[in-house]
Amino acid sequence: MVILTAVLTTGALTLTACGSRDDSGDGKDSGKKTEIIIGVDAPLTGANSATGLGIQGGVQIAVNDANKNNTVPGVTFKVQALDDKAIPASGQANATQLVQDEKVLGVVGPLNSGVATQMQQVFATAGLVEISPSNTAPELTQGKNWQTSKSRPFKTYFRTATTDALQGGFAAEYAYGTLKKRKVFVVDDKQTYGAGLAKLFKAGFTEAGGKVAGEDHVNTGDTDFSALVTKIKSAKADLVYYGGQYDESEKLTKQLKDGGVKIPLFGGDGMFTPTYIETAGKTSEGDLVTSVGQPVDSLPSAADFIKKYKASGLKGDYGTYGGYSYDAATAIIKAIGNVVKDGKIPDGARAKIVDEVQKTKFDGIAGPVSFDEFGDTNNKQLTVYQVVDGKWKAVKSGTAKG
Repeated sequence: MVILTAVLTTGALTLTACGSRDDSGDGKDSGKKTEIIIGVDAPLTGANSATGLGIQGGVQIAVNDANKNNTVPGVTFKVQALDDKAIPASGQANATQLVQDEKVLGVVGPLNSGVATQMQQVFATAGLVEISPSNTAPELTQGKNWQTSKSRPFKTYFRTATTDALQGGFAAEYAYGTLKKRKVFVVDDKQTYGAGLAKLFKAGFTEAGGKVAGEDHVNTGDTDFSALVTKIKSAKADLVYYGGQYDESEKLTKQLKDGGVKIPLFGGDGMFTPTYIETAGKTSEGDLVTSVGQPVDSLPSAADFIKKYKASGLKGDYGTYGGYSYDAATAIIKAIGNVVKDGKIPDGARAKIVDEVQKTKFDGIAGPVSFDEFGDTNNKQLTVYQVVDGKWKAVKSGTAKG
């Protein structure tokens, strides 16, 4: 697999992987500033690239603001964005590349929980802070036995998105209580995120009193779902729950409706992108998703961010994780500001920055930003969206239980 290490340019903004640190090391005497890099790992091409580019864009806006406002005196921030193509091995290689550059003092990403499982150890060994704006698999912060005994695996890993442990139950409650659905057909893409989310939805739905009419799995990259459509039709389900990303689900829902199965498809935040609606067309009408937080377009705190994003020419979907990416980058920048004074990077800076991130507490553009003892966000807000007249419309927001 070829890993993208080239300089990436988005619109008029250049994301550089290198630069010259001031020879004096402090950026004050000579008028130059110390360069510090915020790394980004996300799928920038191929599967999930719409949301991946939104992560990159959110970080870039945060870095632009920090530089403009001189948030950390003596420091100029740069972004180095690497493409993991939603492939775990690529993410691991990118993590290795980032930790080897001493100028990298924090990383935002990845998008996919499965990719994160291959990156966490690399960052932990190097003591480099990593904040994901989108990972939702509970085991990333609470360990493999999180349902019975929570234990934090890596102190360097944090996230600004809440977990599937809350999202799956939130969706199940809405499906049973509000939609009045009673028979669900559950499908997942066999990936860490998708399979985990589907399992938690199923548990919540059956606990509420619903029945599972059938279950099946797909592979990432699949395009022909005719056999699956037949199974769903035979099961006489009144809802399909899909654990996975938009790349497959947007095709599944179209083939489902074209095949005469006129029931909604419900999924998680991996489906929450305009691309889903654009590809599925009218067949997506009535479909639903849950996503972390509240609609960023409805938040006054995010208005300036959205204006800058739209004016910048940045690609990708800012609405899914752009706000959480901005807040993740801001948390890293604030932590760096508490460690790096007048452009001087002290010994052990990476470890000190991790400690400062743990203490984070500020009002972000997507909501309050702080972390619990596991590195999870304390912001438990979730929203259900439904496709109405060709657009995602928020139909319920609330604080998840748990």
